[in-house]
Amino acid sequence: MTDDPRSGRLSAAEVTARVDARHWRVVLDRLHATFATGSFGAGVELVRRIGAAADAADHHPDVDLRYPAVHVALVSHDARGLTARDVSLAARISAVADELGVAGSPGAPQELEIAVDALDVPAVVPFWRAVLGYEDEPAPADDASPALVDPAGRGPAVWFQQMDAPRPQRNRIHVDVSVPHDVAEERVRAALAAGGRLVSDANAPAWWVLADPEGNEACVTTWQGRGD
Repeated sequence: MTDDPRSGRLSAAEVTARVDARHWRVVLDRLHATFATGSFGAGVELVRRIGAAADAADHHPDVDLRYPAVHVALVSHDARGLTARDVSLAARISAVADELGVAGSPGAPQELEIAVDALDVPAVVPFWRAVLGYEDEPAPADDASPALVDPAGRGPAVWFQQMDAPRPQRNRIHVDVSVPHDVAEERVRAALAAGGRLVSDANAPAWWVLADPEGNEACVTTWQGRGD
């Protein structure tokens, strides 16, 4: 088990093996946990305790407080991925949740992305940046396609996939639904039971390509099968 010597990054498989499976899942290159607080007051207290732990570690997660759950996402921005700092803070947050009697919902986390296929990516990116009020992804992975992100951190990211040739009779914008690795097949089965069809599972478990009854596509994706 070795950190990336260039940046201290850990693979999704390494992180998954080192965190508390009752709480944490790797989804879209971040470490996520959803805690079922049951009340807003309990959520506020959990967030307060997470804030204290984060300040002590000098490593700060994204935290979303709702009724009746708190969602936490961890990533090391300077390393462009997950590191031992994320694993360590995740352990502390799990301990806090246990102290407060708050249970995790490990199947709950998911991330959405909108994928745009383009023949001339540099030509179309400025339009989407302007119309959405988005910004360039500040620290993309080394081999990542261009992406735009919501500066407020609320909306889904938009990324751009290079096309080699025009593709008539098929959508060029689709939704990527990134879910925990252990709920992906269940999500695919649910989509098929709801009237969808399987376009391709050639790249599963990295991603399944699905379509609704009119051919509009969505991909269910996980970290698995991507070299981790």
